[in-house]
Amino acid sequence: MNSISANLNLMIKACEKASKVLIRDFGEIEKLQVSKKGPSDFVTNSDLKTEKIIIEELTKGRPDYSIISEENGVKNNKDNKNTWIIDPIDGTINFLHGIPHFATSIALKHNDEIISGLIFDPIKDEMFYAERNNGAFLNNKRIKVSKKNNIGECLFATSELIDRKMELSYRKSGSAALDMAYIACGRYDGYFQKNLNLWDIAAGLILVKEAGGMTNKIDLNNHNCLKIIASSPDINEKLMNKISNF
Repeated sequence: MNSISANLNLMIKACEKASKVLIRDFGEIEKLQVSKKGPSDFVTNSDLKTEKIIIEELTKGRPDYSIISEENGVKNNKDNKNTWIIDPIDGTINFLHGIPHFATSIALKHNDEIISGLIFDPIKDEMFYAERNNGAFLNNKRIKVSKKNNIGECLFATSELIDRKMELSYRKSGSAALDMAYIACGRYDGYFQKNLNLWDIAAGLILVKEAGGMTNKIDLNNHNCLKIIASSPDINEKLMNKISNF
């Protein structure tokens, strides 16, 4: 394993512990799909349980760090220069329907910069992580963004309504965190989306950057209604021209 910081190690341990609950709960979803009540309350509970485990584990290691999380909102602690940004289940609707495409996302913001990011897909056992100036990795193997420069051969991710005239090949996956992780490892060539929350994309920002990709400037003090355009440098200008009205 490449050398990682104590903070990233803490993030990995928290994620691994929480993922045991997620995997077990995901196994229960199938039974709930066919019940009259349906699984939505159960999924909300999974979200809360997962977030609680992550916060407990991170707080044990760094009791003074501040926290921004999807379910609990903002918690300012003694150390407001360092903030954990947590999304326990990114892709909740997929999870709810028994679709195995969701992830846990944790990022560490220092002042106004994301310095560590982790996106873990527990079902596929894929852990994407990156630290400032240390590269991006998938399960300990270095990853890089795609090198394609013909937009006709590229595959993009978005959940926006796309005009056919754009002539873009795209997928709607239902998980912003995994869309960003997939750009970092070259599976997708770009991603564009509006109305996102900071916890959806915080870890993805550093993953894409450390894998050699680029994103638009994101205001990390704004937690909602964010717009992301992320891609490899080779295709960025062509993508921007295609989605100029976006």
